[in-house]
Amino acid sequence: MTDNPKIQQLRELKRQSRLGGGEARIETQHKKGRLTARERLDLLLDKGSFRELDPFIIHRTTDFGLDKQKIMSDSVVTGWGTIDGRLIYVFSQDFTVLGGSLGEVHAEKVVKLMDMAIKNGAPVIGLNDSGGARIQEGVVSLGGYADIFLRNTLASGVIPQISAIMGPCAGGAVYSPALTDFIFMVRNSSYMFVTGPDVVKTVTNEIVSFEDLGGASVHSETSGICHIAADSEADTLFLIRKLLGYLPQNNMEDPPFVDTDDDPLRRDDELDSIIPDDPSKPYDIKDVILHVMDNGEFFEIHKNYAMNIVVGFARLGGHSVGIVANQPAVLAGVLDIESSEKAGRFIRFCDSFNIPVITFEDVPGFLPGTVQEHGGIIRSGAKLLYAYCEATVPKLTVVTRKAYGGAYDVMSSKHIRGDLNLAWPTAEIAVMGPDGAVNIIFRRELANADDPVARKAELVEEYREKFANPYVAASRGFIDDVIEPRDTRPRLINALEMLSNKRDSNPPKKHGNIPL
Repeated sequence: MTDNPKIQQLRELKRQSRLGGGEARIETQHKKGRLTARERLDLLLDKGSFRELDPFIIHRTTDFGLDKQKIMSDSVVTGWGTIDGRLIYVFSQDFTVLGGSLGEVHAEKVVKLMDMAIKNGAPVIGLNDSGGARIQEGVVSLGGYADIFLRNTLASGVIPQISAIMGPCAGGAVYSPALTDFIFMVRNSSYMFVTGPDVVKTVTNEIVSFEDLGGASVHSETSGICHIAADSEADTLFLIRKLLGYLPQNNMEDPPFVDTDDDPLRRDDELDSIIPDDPSKPYDIKDVILHVMDNGEFFEIHKNYAMNIVVGFARLGGHSVGIVANQPAVLAGVLDIESSEKAGRFIRFCDSFNIPVITFEDVPGFLPGTVQEHGGIIRSGAKLLYAYCEATVPKLTVVTRKAYGGAYDVMSSKHIRGDLNLAWPTAEIAVMGPDGAVNIIFRRELANADDPVARKAELVEEYREKFANPYVAASRGFIDDVIEPRDTRPRLINALEMLSNKRDSNPPKKHGNIPL
């Protein structure tokens, strides 16, 4: 114990700073089932690695009694630490200080942190738990939000940005997380909305709870705002750590290579029988993914949203890869508005951060109907097409079964710079399915046939034999090879190694105009 009064003063000031809003408010936070800002950082970061920025900062407002509520560090804790030994910048909003509200100095702390992250090329993680703008500071707090939004946008595609919603996130506060790459939420504890239940009731007469308006279940299943919903804060922070293991520090680095001890030459006989004999029967594309990827591990993104397409991260021969796969077990794997946008955004993230994209294709086409057409399926499908066309990372495609119509083109076909396009013998690559094709091509013949049902069955079988296979496309070079399903893993790993020095670029431009 030192006798130096200056050092004792420093220690006391730091102790006060670490207390945030004080013991009583910390207790209130715990009673809600929520951790404090600093407890969250302790769980998220490697033990003892956190280094705090601006612990002595104090807000400058004197109006509305705020001159009597000056607490060091204000309502956000900022700094850096490590996750698995890699540098990470973090900010954690402190609900025990003025409800975590964002004021001038709160914003200044976050802006300083983000500027450092961009300059030094390391991810930013934001732990959000805030009542919103600090109303007592007026337009200054709104300006603070906008300062952060600008950094989110400038950092996009430069460093990974991850948001965790650990409590309330409302009004303008939601737009910073919305600009980041991934949003995590805690079930029954966190929520996001632009306008709260009271305003909704006043304007529309709807009576809705916080959870039903903007809870984790709503945003992870219905709106798609939330990428991953977890059951607890601890689970959320663990999953963020796990996600970062697949990502590079910045857009100038490759993602980390991890030796998984899974034989890169491993063949899997079960894949040979995974596709049903009846082409109309579903199967789970995740079974294919798990059989092919290292140690059967797959970190799924948007698991409960637009489930007719599957996206997520895995390792293949130790390499981090992004997976995009049509899901025949849901809506036959058809592409619709939500699935197109879900996959398109994921592909653009992978391309931004040098993560190869592996596509497993089994798609009957785009979902028909007035709801889809009026909702803009043309625009949404074009977003997915744009994302695949624009991407310059290695792109590997495996057609497991159906690849029909425009959806064949969209799903990383050879024509849009697919690097290696493989097919299983069960692949059916054609303009449309046999049944629909026969109805169009032989419409008159069937109308005049003595037994149209029997004749149609014959024509469908003839069409299937002639076109519903991978060999017509392979004869044109649109498919690079037809392989036995059991060989999928070693072939994909070999292709990744072959493409390790791939160089591709787009024409010089400020940026493209993706059909938003």
